[in-house]
Amino acid sequence: MEVVEHITEVKEKVKAWRAEGLSVGLVPTMGYLHEGHGSLIERAREENDRVVVSIFVNPMQFGPKEDLETYPRDMEKDLAYCECLGADLIFHPEPEEMYGEGFSTYVDMSVLTEELCGLSRPAMFRGVCTVLTKLFHIVQPDRAYFGQKDAQQLAVVTHMVEDLNMDIEIVGCPIVREEDGLAKSSRNAYLSREEREAALVLSQAISLGEKMVADGERDAAKVVSAMKALIETEPMARIDYVKAVDGTTMQQVSKVKEPMLFAIAVFIGETRLIDNFMIPGDDKS
Repeated sequence: MEVVEHITEVKEKVKAWRAEGLSVGLVPTMGYLHEGHGSLIERAREENDRVVVSIFVNPMQFGPKEDLETYPRDMEKDLAYCECLGADLIFHPEPEEMYGEGFSTYVDMSVLTEELCGLSRPAMFRGVCTVLTKLFHIVQPDRAYFGQKDAQQLAVVTHMVEDLNMDIEIVGCPIVREEDGLAKSSRNAYLSREEREAALVLSQAISLGEKMVADGERDAAKVVSAMKALIETEPMARIDYVKAVDGTTMQQVSKVKEPMLFAIAVFIGETRLIDNFMIPGDDKS
């Protein structure tokens, strides 16, 4: 496994792989890796000859009052984990490498980014789309891998690739959870012991919503209302949003249909966590 910091080094390595006829998978991350990231790397390893993992805390997708400076980082642990999982190349650039002096070109999207996290974190998706476009051009992967916990991000990047005619397959991978149900997240490291216990209300609300839909409830507002009521029983929880949206457009819907996403964002203390469950359409795996 090699670790590089410069764009030219990545391009040279990928060019050599391409000369050998090898396929390339990309797993974009912001580091502080956990089993959720691990599942993406393992999937990429299964489906490609070579795997690139990018580790880059992207400043462009953080707002002025968000946790850019305190976002958890442990490069030594991340590298050991990637090597254990069989990654071939780690791209770990500095912000100045990705956004040079005078940088002024951005990738924006409407509609899909105007709901859910796009409302709460207005800078985020411009940063996500811009950095992913750069990574796709730098690595030129056959496939790129994203977790379904960030379901809106997955929908956004899938739509961006289609809109811009990028020759990349976007692969969504299932949410990985702790034994007690909490979705794996780098930000879980922020939680105190008491907050960690309180955070279980997110997965409990997801389970409740899933059960209601499985039992035949087709009024999305009733499902959302029940999920909200459950979260509100936890004193340490503060709801950002609980919404039912179309799984393709990310716009709110009133009836349960396919494809569909029930998404939540909740503050536990000062830590914002997200979770969701999806009702896939016939064309979804």
